[in-house]
Amino acid sequence: MKVAIIGGGPAGLYAAILLKKQRPGADITVYERNRADDTFGFGVVFSDATLDNFEKHDLPSYRRITQEFAYWDDIAVHFRGTVHRVGGNGFCGCSRQKLLLILQERARELGVALRFEVDIDDESGFADADLILLADGINSRFREKYVDHFQPEVDLRANKFAWMGSTRPLDAFTFIFQETEWGPFIAHAYQYEAGHSTWIFETDPETFKRAGLTGLDEAQSAARMADIFGWFLNGHKLLTNRSMWRNFPMIRSKRWVKDNMVLLGDAKASAHFSIGSGTKLAMEDAIALADAMEKAPSIKAALEIYEHGRREEVEKTQHAADVSLVWFEHVNRFWDFDPVQFAFGVMTRSKAITYDNLKLRAPDFVAEVDKSFARQVRSSGFDVDTERPIVPLFQPFRLREMKLANRAVMSPMCMYSAKEGVPTDFHLVHYGSRAIGGAGLIFTEMTCVSREARITPGCAGLWNDEQEAAWHRIVDFVHGNSAAKICLQLGHAGRKGATKLMWDGMDRPLEQGGWEVFSASPLPYFPDSQVPRELDRVGMNAVRDAFVAAAERGERCGFDMLELHCAHGYLLASFISPLTNTRTDEYGGSLANRLRFPLEIFEALRAVWPSHKPMSVRISATDWADGGITGDDAVAIARAFAEAGVDLVDVSTGQTVRDAQPVYGRMFQTPFSDQVRNEARVATMCVGNITTADQANTILAAGRADLVALGRPHLVDPFFTMKAAAWYGANDAFCPPQYLPGKDQIFRNSVRDRQDLEELKIKAKPKTRAELKAEATKPLAAE
Repeated sequence: MKVAIIGGGPAGLYAAILLKKQRPGADITVYERNRADDTFGFGVVFSDATLDNFEKHDLPSYRRITQEFAYWDDIAVHFRGTVHRVGGNGFCGCSRQKLLLILQERARELGVALRFEVDIDDESGFADADLILLADGINSRFREKYVDHFQPEVDLRANKFAWMGSTRPLDAFTFIFQETEWGPFIAHAYQYEAGHSTWIFETDPETFKRAGLTGLDEAQSAARMADIFGWFLNGHKLLTNRSMWRNFPMIRSKRWVKDNMVLLGDAKASAHFSIGSGTKLAMEDAIALADAMEKAPSIKAALEIYEHGRREEVEKTQHAADVSLVWFEHVNRFWDFDPVQFAFGVMTRSKAITYDNLKLRAPDFVAEVDKSFARQVRSSGFDVDTERPIVPLFQPFRLREMKLANRAVMSPMCMYSAKEGVPTDFHLVHYGSRAIGGAGLIFTEMTCVSREARITPGCAGLWNDEQEAAWHRIVDFVHGNSAAKICLQLGHAGRKGATKLMWDGMDRPLEQGGWEVFSASPLPYFPDSQVPRELDRVGMNAVRDAFVAAAERGERCGFDMLELHCAHGYLLASFISPLTNTRTDEYGGSLANRLRFPLEIFEALRAVWPSHKPMSVRISATDWADGGITGDDAVAIARAFAEAGVDLVDVSTGQTVRDAQPVYGRMFQTPFSDQVRNEARVATMCVGNITTADQANTILAAGRADLVALGRPHLVDPFFTMKAAAWYGANDAFCPPQYLPGKDQIFRNSVRDRQDLEELKIKAKPKTRAELKAEATKPLAAE
């Protein structure tokens, strides 16, 4: 077999090593445009988990790499005169040049041919090659040559960054957040060998311009950064090596394989430096390709296995990198945070690290996080313990005069089980059991303000006396048997009305028994959906009056809170989104115009809803579709409702148009809550694939939301919150007297179960290379 590898970076060299080990007789040649000892940048960083992978696949190169590594266990966050150190991370740094020389030496040992100072831009010279690896870096010529086939997407990020080095020794992966007269600067720094450290400087484009960095050469830029971070450099110089300021390109390619050619490393996909995974991804690409070549019956099959099998892991890493880079791009959102909360946000920014994970590794740090959160709660008027505080999820919260015992919320979820809009015994059990289960706040499903406002024939309503009596019974049960508060969510289906029950075909039009539907514009949801009638002023008045009448009924029922549903493509959302509002009157066009009718409804509700009771609004913070609502729009929408008197923004996303392309994942909507909360400066509730109390604590402690709504976890476990209270020792959690023996038992058992689990995790966790190195160099005790 003959293999040509274009690009002598970590991806190309490691692929050559692994393939040559598999097939000693193969003719493998690496072609590199630079000289053997050329390198750009300074150090590379790997986690212990990545090194485990290297150890498994090529022990000789692993041993040489680890002999040269600088090890550290801590991450240090410097912010506003404070330093917070978090241990248990297990990172290793190495000179990029040394890494390349190690891989070159290992490749030669195995018989790989290395050709340097050879510039390849045409694969025709390798017509006799069975396999061509395109590992020619982030500016890949071949990716661009076959752009129509590989279909790369390049997202050039806004922040400016420059890669430099220093002789400043470091004993931790160090983040420095520096305020200047021009704005914030960030340094990402780590030691990669004795006396040498990597320094990546980053700032937003506005600060970059104000600081006069435009047009400066390397030496001038280094001098400016030395001035800004001189207090920490402590006399050590900054070093440069092609250290020009640039914008980071996030690269994704729709295809990785063309005929017998395959993209590896940065040529196919890039990941932001803030999670330190570019070289990791490149070398793990090589591992994945080699594994595929070993298993597959042919090269063609191997390339298919590589692309399809590897893509999920690459995209997962890229998603984490995306979330991380967005955090750094918007660091000014958090600049007024308490420093310990800020540091917690740094640690949990990519969602890979959570509250429980940190508590296991850095208990003292998380204890300070808990105290910081409790101090904020105390400053809002609650008499809570700030020295031995309970976890954030079980801290109280206030909206106007409504006090919540904890921040766990049962999300509004349609049950499609009402009879002509009347809640049944199913609803009584459904809401009552979740309230008894300990949630601080219970939301009703979207409750429709009129018969024609329903989504389906099974939707609950509040437009007649029978419905009011049924809801009154539910509210009385919740108040009489739990400490939960209950919120009435009112809505109108709009163009998504007259559809089948969810389990019969979600959003599909009824085949019979339907009713006329309305929307901002006459645009059907599906091509075969009913074309909605464009709502005129007379219709708007009728809708407004129906909302007001339902709210007045809700007050008579005794609901503690009222939410207006302006999301998910329903009637009011159809006015807000430009994808569903094509009007040319005063209710169309600009965002201010599109908000006009939803705000009219909200203001009419606020006028009749008691002033001591809070109101919230549910919004779709993005439509997940080109030309639709964006996160920045969501901030403007939240501000408009806040000015009208809203107390909480319930941040959801999507479901506006059928061809939306949401990016799912754990806590996938939380970044929008984060943006709305910390830019619009309004309380938020987040929702969306939040499944554990650990995730809820992470979100709250990092300041990404004030309340956390959980949907599906509550569907299968009404006592989700009570179990979480037991796990975290929230002894004050309310429990009906009938259930107290059960509460006592689970609280006792949870103490032991938690201790056992933590001990198991600690025992199962491999020692970091830093710990192993320390043990290896420790003097033997005298006998």
